[in-house]
Amino acid sequence: MASTSVSMGENHGVHGSNGAGQLIRVILADTQAIFRAGLRKVFALEDDIRVVGQAETFPQTQSAVTKFSADVLIFESALAPNPVEGVSELLRHAPQLKIVVVTPTSDEQLTLDLFRRGAHGILSREVEPEVMVDCLRKVAAGEPWLESHAIHWVMEAFRGHNLRPSGARPKVQLTPKESVIVSCVTQGMKNKEIAARVGTTEQVVKNYLRKVYDKLGVADRLELALYCLSHHVVDGVKPPPAPSDAAPPSAHTAVASAAAGAAPAAPTAPSNGDGFSSVSPKKPS
Repeated sequence: MASTSVSMGENHGVHGSNGAGQLIRVILADTQAIFRAGLRKVFALEDDIRVVGQAETFPQTQSAVTKFSADVLIFESALAPNPVEGVSELLRHAPQLKIVVVTPTSDEQLTLDLFRRGAHGILSREVEPEVMVDCLRKVAAGEPWLESHAIHWVMEAFRGHNLRPSGARPKVQLTPKESVIVSCVTQGMKNKEIAARVGTTEQVVKNYLRKVYDKLGVADRLELALYCLSHHVVDGVKPPPAPSDAAPPSAHTAVASAAAGAAPAAPTAPSNGDGFSSVSPKKPS
């Protein structure tokens, strides 16, 4: 197929953010023009997503990530002879860029290698359009995205110390407040639900999570969940029961929170002397 130059994306009437969040600027890098055209049509229906550039070869992709100001790169793994090295190379050119890798099929070793090298999201090519949009928004917001079976692969690799040597970080003790919040994260809860459960605000939850990230040396919720699972940091800490009107987290929320598949915590009551309002489960009538 003849190569074409790096091109600007089409706006399709998109003028700015929809008010729900910042405009997400996307580069599409894929060998198939029909796939790129399909994604453009999907994204054109979303007010908060704008395609700012396209590429169909790896050299064009390298040029695009330096030429266009973008938040997310959707990168077909087949564009590079070695997609893992390709991701590393692209991040060297644009370290602030978040990369979602589209693979032809689900592959365990490729998923683990891409995750090690800094891919922010990994999806198979058969993904539904609405899942792609959801993935894009989560990744743009700073959250990792893996499909449910890929979460299992990463956790199993972490248990086997294939992602990080066991002695890479010293074991750190969390405060009772931090332990309760982290136990909620490992259950796939978002900040809003955590705040409702522990009787505080979302901002307080965010503040605690930032402290925990620094204390444990992790970068995001997925690393936090994997680290705590591998090092048994919150074993025996049970999240407070949900308020009666709170809905349980959906499957996509758990995946996007990077804690889907985490082992349920043992039924031990959390400490009450940490400043959170306690929530008591209702007795059966």
